[in-house]
Amino acid sequence: SSPPDKAMVCFGNMFIELPKAKTREMLRQDQEELDEEINNLRKELRVKVNRLYEAQGKPELKGFNLNPMSAEEMKLINRILEG
Repeated sequence: SSPPDKAMVCFGNMFIELPKAKTREMLRQDQEELDEEINNLRKELRVKVNRLYEAQGKPELKGFNLNPMSAEEMKLINRILEG
C-alpha cells in the first residue's frame, strides 16, 4: 500500500510511486497538451470541410464554426439551471 502522500503511476508496463503533488501536476500538463491538440484538430477539420464544400460547389456549412463550451462555462450553466 502507498503512503498517503504518494500515488502509484503506471508508465508503460511498470508502476512508479510518485508524490501526489507531482502526479497531479503531470496529469494537469498532459490534459492541457491534449486539449490544445484537440482544438488544433478541430480547427484543421473546419478548414478541410469548408474546402471540400467549396470544391463541391456547395455553400459554406452553417454553424460549423461553433466552439464547444469549456468546463468552466458548463459549471456556470449548470449552476444557473439548478437555481
